[in-house]
Amino acid sequence: MRIVWRSAALLVLVLAVAFALRRYAGILLISLFVSPPPLAPAGDEGPRARWYDDYYTVEAIDAQTFAIGEPRYYQQNFNYLIVGDERAILLDSGPGVRDIRALVASLTDLPVTAVPSHLHYDHIGNHMRYERLAVIDLPYLRERTRGGVLRPTYWEHLGSVEGFARPDLRVTEWWTPDSWVDLGGRRLRVLHTPGHTYDSISLWDEERALLFTGDYIHQGAVFAFLPGSSLGDYLRTAERLGEQIPENTTLLTAHRAAPSGVPRMATRDLIDLRDTLRQIRAGEAEGAGYPVVFEVNERLLLLADFPLLEDWD
Repeated sequence: MRIVWRSAALLVLVLAVAFALRRYAGILLISLFVSPPPLAPAGDEGPRARWYDDYYTVEAIDAQTFAIGEPRYYQQNFNYLIVGDERAILLDSGPGVRDIRALVASLTDLPVTAVPSHLHYDHIGNHMRYERLAVIDLPYLRERTRGGVLRPTYWEHLGSVEGFARPDLRVTEWWTPDSWVDLGGRRLRVLHTPGHTYDSISLWDEERALLFTGDYIHQGAVFAFLPGSSLGDYLRTAERLGEQIPENTTLLTAHRAAPSGVPRMATRDLIDLRDTLRQIRAGEAEGAGYPVVFEVNERLLLLADFPLLEDWD
């Protein structure tokens, strides 16, 4: 009888540990047993886009703003070159399947600062190639930086799912949340937008009514179940952006759901996300599966952990 009870207790313990580590276990299983799909063939990206190096596409949002797409890569990444009169910012640089520098140099001869919207591997693959690199000034990131070098943790990077090694990021600028970055004739506000990850940022060009959102919100399925994700953070960010960002603002996001063209969303999508999160917190939204899928609107799904297990504080 003691053996039976010990076996049952051990099984309960194993199940409890597996449940507690569910966010991490899925990533480990993917990295061990799932291979990413090969590059897709180049397709029609519409009349406004041009191909570069048989991999990237470039589309001008305006004369000083360029969307750099990776439509052959299965995650449909988009990076943004934001140019002023004196300097430029490269927000995200893709997973590093190809070197992005020659393309960026073809668009501007100004000094370029690479900036991660967050530290996931599919957004910082070329960042270590740049001499200038800016990161949001969060205490825990500062504390881990040694000799100016910040190395993402395994769970911040997640590159093991595709065999990308964690890079050493040589930080030359720390950007305070809610500060303004002057590019010369163009200013961007640095917004701390946790939810998808705690280190997530968005850049707001108020004059041009553009919000570069990173992975906080984008077309298709938004991941809020990964290590570091939080529905509580998602809701607080959505509420703040809903009050702060004018209705006429265009959201330029880091992924798209399907070809073709630059992924654009609207402030209405932010409001729909905010309302859905409030419904989830109140127990009024219906989701299915695990990750739990909630339909926000016809353009947006939220993939989350079990609501009762979320920390909303």
